[in-house]
Amino acid sequence: MSNFFRGLFALSITLFFQTQLFAEYLYKDEIIHNPKFTNDIDVLGSELYSKTGIAVKLVMLKELPKDTTIEVYEKELLKEFNEPTIILMFSEIEKNVNIWTNDLSLYKYFNKKQVLSPVASPVQAFFMSIMFAKSRDDFKELMSDSGGTILPLLGNKVKGSQLGKYSAAMYNGYLDVAMQIAVSKGVKLEHGAGESSKYPLMIVKTLFYGFLLYALFLYIRSKFRKKGAEDE
Repeated sequence: MSNFFRGLFALSITLFFQTQLFAEYLYKDEIIHNPKFTNDIDVLGSELYSKTGIAVKLVMLKELPKDTTIEVYEKELLKEFNEPTIILMFSEIEKNVNIWTNDLSLYKYFNKKQVLSPVASPVQAFFMSIMFAKSRDDFKELMSDSGGTILPLLGNKVKGSQLGKYSAAMYNGYLDVAMQIAVSKGVKLEHGAGESSKYPLMIVKTLFYGFLLYALFLYIRSKFRKKGAEDE
């Protein structure tokens, strides 16, 4: 075999294993196609798996196959893995996010409801409870539903490309799940949450609080006006 073909063969093998490595935890990506995003997910996923034995796979789909729900797709995908695996999946066209596991016992290591909550914080939940709760049970339910790290970012309107929003939202959710598992297992992740990871949600929370305060002001003002009109 000539030196040229030997070099070409070696390069092909290297690229093959690199592709396998970088695709290990960002298991499928039909949307972002950003090497830094891929590497960030892979580094965090690799560290988590090495320290806990739990694999968290991120799947980014453009669109679900016809006549298939996100739950069915995840369940079929999970059949490919033997190790304890959690799949965090986003489908762009359907605007759907879900988390599924191949072992029900894995849910004890993280709070699925909290991660997928559309409400970012307890303060936000309190304002929403005041405005929308129709009963005491509604109020308690809304108050218990907060801490979302994906949907508040996905629901934020941005101008131009949506890719930055998608990558920030899904990385936040992936990081949230990974950190909760690490805490549950009593290990520390060197590539875990830093201050910079808090900024996107801080912006969303600030904007949402401003909107809620303004809405609450309008609500109270309308109540007073209605009461004043009745007194007259």
